[in-house]
Amino acid sequence: MLCEIRACTQCAAVLPLGPRPVVQASRRARVLVIGQAPGARVHASGIPWDDASGRRLREWLGLDSATFYDADRVALVPMGFCYPGKRSGGDAPPRPECRATWHPRLLPLLANVRLSLLVGRHAQAHVLGTRDAATLTATVRDWRAHLEQNRLPLPHPSPRNVAWFKANPWFEQDVLPGLRLRVRAALGD
Repeated sequence: MLCEIRACTQCAAVLPLGPRPVVQASRRARVLVIGQAPGARVHASGIPWDDASGRRLREWLGLDSATFYDADRVALVPMGFCYPGKRSGGDAPPRPECRATWHPRLLPLLANVRLSLLVGRHAQAHVLGTRDAATLTATVRDWRAHLEQNRLPLPHPSPRNVAWFKANPWFEQDVLPGLRLRVRAALGD
């Protein structure tokens, strides 16, 4: 399956840097991180979350790089597998073709996942659907309500979101300790 995803070219005509699907997964993974789409730096390296956002995400999770990049422990599956290009204010939204084509085939194979982390508004809107609150802030603030389904919504860890982090100190004080505990429990640590 991963070979098929990495060979995908269905959006080639509309991707500014061409296709380069970036994904990490294994049937044995216990934690699933569903993000948005690779940025330009990740597109260049081919390594998921290989940027400032990834460093912050690993810090939030309390994971070192070796654990985070161990596909048997952590699956990294974005909504869009290729860099979608720029739009005013940041990266363009993930291409919908990836989610529609690959998620229905890949996600059921991840049967050992004990915790799904929904990083950013695109992942939350898709996965939570009608349970999703009106804003990212409201969804993340209500994180405990999603734990019954082993899901935890998070803001995107991008440096562009520093103003959000400063305006919402409860996230670091309340959510991050609970997040780290749940990640350790899911990984069996």
